[in-house]
Amino acid sequence: MILKKRYFPIYILALILFLVLQSCEKKAQKNYLKQHNTAEIERLLKQAHKHYENGKFDSSYYFYNKAKSTAELKKDTSRIIHSLAWMAQIQCNQGDHSGSETTSIEAFPFIENSNKYLYGETNIYIGLGNNYLITFDNDNAIYYFKKAINSKTDEEIKSGIINNISMAYTEKGDYQKAIQILLPLILKKELLNNPETFARINDNLGHTYDKSGSSKAFYYLNQGLKIREQIKDNWGMISSYYNLSEYYKTRNPNLSNKYALIAYKKATKVKSVDTRLESLKLLIQNSPEKKSKEFSLLYLQINDSIIKIRQKAKNQFAKIKYDSKKEKEENIKLKAQKALQLEQQQNRNHLLYFIFGIIILISILISNFLVAKNKREKIKASYTTEIRIAKKLHDELANDVYHTMAFAETQDLSTSQNKEILLNNLDTIYSRTRNISKENSTIETGPFFVFTLKEMMSGFNTSTVNILTNGIDTINWTTLEDNKKITVYRVLQELLVNMKKHSQCSLVVITFKKNENKLQIDYTDNGVGATHDKLNSKNGLQNVENRIHAIKGTVTFDGKSSKGFKVSFIFSI
Repeated sequence: MILKKRYFPIYILALILFLVLQSCEKKAQKNYLKQHNTAEIERLLKQAHKHYENGKFDSSYYFYNKAKSTAELKKDTSRIIHSLAWMAQIQCNQGDHSGSETTSIEAFPFIENSNKYLYGETNIYIGLGNNYLITFDNDNAIYYFKKAINSKTDEEIKSGIINNISMAYTEKGDYQKAIQILLPLILKKELLNNPETFARINDNLGHTYDKSGSSKAFYYLNQGLKIREQIKDNWGMISSYYNLSEYYKTRNPNLSNKYALIAYKKATKVKSVDTRLESLKLLIQNSPEKKSKEFSLLYLQINDSIIKIRQKAKNQFAKIKYDSKKEKEENIKLKAQKALQLEQQQNRNHLLYFIFGIIILISILISNFLVAKNKREKIKASYTTEIRIAKKLHDELANDVYHTMAFAETQDLSTSQNKEILLNNLDTIYSRTRNISKENSTIETGPFFVFTLKEMMSGFNTSTVNILTNGIDTINWTTLEDNKKITVYRVLQELLVNMKKHSQCSLVVITFKKNENKLQIDYTDNGVGATHDKLNSKNGLQNVENRIHAIKGTVTFDGKSSKGFKVSFIFSI
């Protein structure tokens, strides 16, 4: 963009004011961060671990999330990763495997942007490997276990990881590869001093030999059980009894049932629901018809119960993250208010020029953004957006600024009442400026697009409006072109903004479906609806139509008064 000479002083002034504002914000941030030192993060981590040890996983998750947020303020990368690793582990343990994967991936930017080994990096890779192993994605499990081995870790942990890799190969049916990996571990001297790990490797080797049909299976299964009984490893004994039950399933059904029942009882005692269910499966298969029905009913009862508990846990984890996000936004707002209050005490006129400079600078950035967008996309939506932003700047920000300046010039600012009014006016200007900038910020189109899209939609959740999504994780977003990802993001943002302004609804459902080579997205709310004329009169909905047509898609609006509002759009992928 070429600037005329007469505008140079304004832009220079805006840049100087912006740099001064940046300096003040850094000073305020430095003072704020002093209150959140390393000791506070460690206190939160200890609290989280204590709850984890006591089986209070929702409380543990809350405090790990709190520690992560505090570490982010201090830019303590190692403790951010450490907290995320534990959060992902808790979600995995509670059956929230999709959420666990998302939480682990949150740590990737911190790991990739560092040139040194970070505290917790290995746990992130191990957690992802375990998560994929549980969900039978064995190739991904092997990939992340190998990354864990390549990170700096001691021999004992490394042996445990190698053991997990062998389990993934066993699940894939590549028994010889699994045996080839496990046999060298049996001979390691350092493992003889760690009976728990040594027993686990023996048990897994015996299980793999059993799967391959080798007669060596019983020796290693029995060896693993003996060690676990000696050290009273209750969790380990459950695995040994279960694997022995499988070993005897075809050889001696009665003995198989005996071991399966022992495994079931021990799993019940330590509250291992998954092992209880697996043990019941063996009992159902090997028992007489009457007893098999009894075990089947018990299986259904436990399974239904755990589904409800895990769904509740998923909702709780999502709520903790949502509440944390809202709290973080409030803290940022409070920090900005404190910075503005401090500056106002020094010089009220400088505050007004501060805000005016920010508005000019944001106008420049938005103008550049819209010009570039117009050249790149050449669609009508860009022109409409430019008009809407210009109208906001003129009708809202400019009026607010001049009103505030007039108030400062004509009123006695030494009184507490007028000071409060001035601060409230400045806070309003700051909030409007931030919202305009946020609405037009760059959209992530890389591997974190889905996470960014979910975060944007969750931002519209309130105590009175609930946003639900279906099918978003079933779409292969990596195959979608960047301009179409941006269109999806902006269209849903327009619809949710329109909902917030006009709908008066309590529930929004957004459904993603792939039909052959087309992506269909349905938006539905239970608000007041709208007539055809009103639909055409709303700029936001006109933007939706323009954006979808720009990517050669089709859009259908359905607004029936008092029966809610529905939009469906389809485009090729």
